[in-house]
Amino acid sequence: MPEGHSIHRLAATLNELFTGTALRTSSPQGRFSDGARLLDGQVMLPAQAWGKHLFVPFVPRNLAHELSEYDAAEVGALGSPVPTWLQVHLGLYGAWTFQGDETFAKSTSVGAPRRKIGEGDDVVGVDYVPGAGYEPGADTVWEPPAPRDTVRLRIETEHGVGDLTGPNQCRIIDALELERVLNRLGPDPIRNDPGDRAEFIARVRGRRMAVGALVMDQSVAAGPGNIYRAECLFRTGIHPYRPGARVSEKRVGELWDDLVLTMRDGVKTGKIWTLPEELAPAEEIAGDPEASRWAVYQRTGRTCLRCGSTVKEAEMQGRRLFWCGGCQR
Repeated sequence: MPEGHSIHRLAATLNELFTGTALRTSSPQGRFSDGARLLDGQVMLPAQAWGKHLFVPFVPRNLAHELSEYDAAEVGALGSPVPTWLQVHLGLYGAWTFQGDETFAKSTSVGAPRRKIGEGDDVVGVDYVPGAGYEPGADTVWEPPAPRDTVRLRIETEHGVGDLTGPNQCRIIDALELERVLNRLGPDPIRNDPGDRAEFIARVRGRRMAVGALVMDQSVAAGPGNIYRAECLFRTGIHPYRPGARVSEKRVGELWDDLVLTMRDGVKTGKIWTLPEELAPAEEIAGDPEASRWAVYQRTGRTCLRCGSTVKEAEMQGRRLFWCGGCQR
C-alpha cells in the first residue's frame, strides 16, 4: 500500500495537470458512473492529501474563482453544497496512470516519464504509450487512448488524461462528511500543522498498545506505513513492542520529528531511503541490497549496521515487523 508521501506526490501531480480546468469525467468500468456524471464539466480546485487519503474538490465554473483558495482542514468555512469532494483511498491495488502530450508533461513535479502513482513508493508521472496516437516531438495531434475496462474514473482535458484503477475507496462526499473523515484521522507528519506534535505525543502516550501498532494506526498518525514504522522506530531507538504509555514524552516527540523528516524527504524524492548517512555501507553488501536503503526493513537475520546484533522479524496485526534487539529498547 502506498505510504503517505506517495499520496502527497499524487496531489501535487494532479494539481500541476488539472487544477483550474473544467474536466471531462467518466467511469469506463461503470462502478463510479453516478459520481463521474456529477463531476463532469466542473472545475477542479487544488487537491490535498491527508495521510493515505486524497481529497479533490470540484466546483461549478461560475464559482471556481471565488473558491480557488481553501484548506482541507478548514472545511467549515466552505459550507455546503459546494465544493463537491472526491475522496480516494488507493488501498493495496489502486493506482493512477497519466498520459498526454508535451504540454501535459511539462510539470517539474511529474519528473521523468513513468507509469503510475500507486502500487509502490517510487513511481510517479506521465506515461507516453506507443501507438496511442501521439509521440513526443511528432507532428501529430494527441488523442486520448481508449480506456481499459478496469478504469474506475477517468479525468480528461484536451492535453491529457488521468485514469484511476483498483482503488479501495472512490466516492463523492460533502464538506460535512469530509470533516468527519478528517476527525477520524490523526495528524499527518508531512503536513505537520501547529499542535500536531503535541497531539501525536498525547495519542501515543495515552495508550497501552505497542508503539509499533500505534505508529500504523491512522487515527494516531495519518500516513506512515510499514517501512516508515520500522525505520523511524529504529532511528529513534524505540522497541516496537514497548507500550505507548511507557515511552517517554521526549522519545515520542523525537519519533514524530523523525517521521516528519523522513516522510517529507519521501515527498521530495519519491523514494523511501531512510538509512542514516553514518551507517551507509561504502559499497553494496553482497546478498543484502536493502542495506543501502534501510537499516532494518526486510533485513531479517542480517547484521545491524549500527550495533552488530541480528535484525529480527515478527508479525504484528497481520503485517511484518522488523527491529534490532540491540539498538531498540
